[in-house]
Amino acid sequence: MRIIAGVAKGRSLSSVAGATRPTSDRAREAIFSTLTSEFGDFLGLHILDLFSGSGAIGLEALSRGASLVHCVEKDDSATKTISKNSELVQKAQPVGAFHLFHMSVQKFVEELAQNQYHFVYIDPPYDFADSELTSILGKLLSNNFFKDDAVIAIERASKTSQPTWPVGYEPSRTKVYGQASIYYANYAKNG
Repeated sequence: MRIIAGVAKGRSLSSVAGATRPTSDRAREAIFSTLTSEFGDFLGLHILDLFSGSGAIGLEALSRGASLVHCVEKDDSATKTISKNSELVQKAQPVGAFHLFHMSVQKFVEELAQNQYHFVYIDPPYDFADSELTSILGKLLSNNFFKDDAVIAIERASKTSQPTWPVGYEPSRTKVYGQASIYYANYAKNG
């Protein structure tokens, strides 16, 4: 697993043994291609990576010029890996700020609504209950986590049904990458 583009391009990232399922390089490249077409570039963007695993999504955004990247992960092994990976990326001197929140996503969305984000990536374990995911989506809305032009993406197993988007989200597209599917929506400000 490597950083695809930006100031840390080519740097190898560690993955978390057994504890997480990293987003494939192919899917990551496609996600960032989608975001580039949506936002143009990453300068000034605020990124939130929920269930961060290795931190690859957030750190890729940081490498590409995002001004603020927050990763949220509760697993101890994963947070150690994210810290190690963030040190590698930060050695390339990205312009943005990075912060790792070592806590559950549920707690983060209930208690830490202090920033708004342009892009929110949600990659829970494949066995994570749909009802819990819907609850998190609801909290993101009700606690005002989104910038007006926000894009939200959820990674789920391709063999499962697509997530239920609460009112306030406008589903936009679905992309399938083998065993993983990425579901996109836009924040519907007046939803």
